[in-house]
Amino acid sequence: MKINNILKRSAFTLFVIAGFVGVSTSVANAQEKNEKQNSKLAAKARITLSEAREIALKAAPGKVEGEELEMEAKLRKTLVYSFDIRNSKGTITEIWVSAKTGKILHKAEETAEDEAKERERDTKKN
Repeated sequence: MKINNILKRSAFTLFVIAGFVGVSTSVANAQEKNEKQNSKLAAKARITLSEAREIALKAAPGKVEGEELEMEAKLRKTLVYSFDIRNSKGTITEIWVSAKTGKILHKAEETAEDEAKERERDTKKN
């Protein structure tokens, strides 16, 4: 009886460890894929992230809470630096800066509902 319980616990422990290893491997693979994608996109950009950030902060002063380089489908797959900037009112201003020209292509205030939807989309992406 005791040996049976020990075997059951050991099998369960191995099952749990295998699950953690599988999840860790999946996360590492996703991160590697994102890094490769970001490198490809960065090679196409004519301005740097720091230059784009400076442009965005001049248009919408505040604290940058999120930034990424992406192909924006809403702009016919234009390469943009996207910034979420927390402004003095406590809301988020979303700014898209062209990675090729440095021009601001989009500026909008996000509601709490917009922020929640964006977080949900970002979670599904990763």
